[in-house]
Amino acid sequence: MLIHAAGSRSRSLAMAITWRFVGSLDTFVLSFLILYLTGHEQQPMAAVRFGGALALAETATKIFLFYIHDRVWGTIPWGRPDMTQEPARADEWSY
Repeated sequence: MLIHAAGSRSRSLAMAITWRFVGSLDTFVLSFLILYLTGHEQQPMAAVRFGGALALAETATKIFLFYIHDRVWGTIPWGRPDMTQEPARADEWSY
C-alpha cells in the first residue's frame, strides 16, 4: 500500500468499523423519523420526496457525526505512534 498513515492498521480498522456503525445508525434513525413524520404515504412521489429528504438530511448529519467521531478517536492513544518521536522518513515506511 502506498499510503503512510500515522497509526496502526488495527486502529484504522476499529475506526472504520465504529464509523460504519454510526453511519448505519444515523440512516436508520433518519429514515424512521422521516417515515413517521410524513405518515408513510404509499405514493410514488412520496417515495421520491422521502429519498430526497433522506439524502439531504444524511449528508448534513454524517458530516457532523464524522467530525465528532474523528475528534473522539483523536483522544484515544491506542494504536497511534508515540508523538514525541521524530516522524519516520519515507525510506523507513512499511507497506
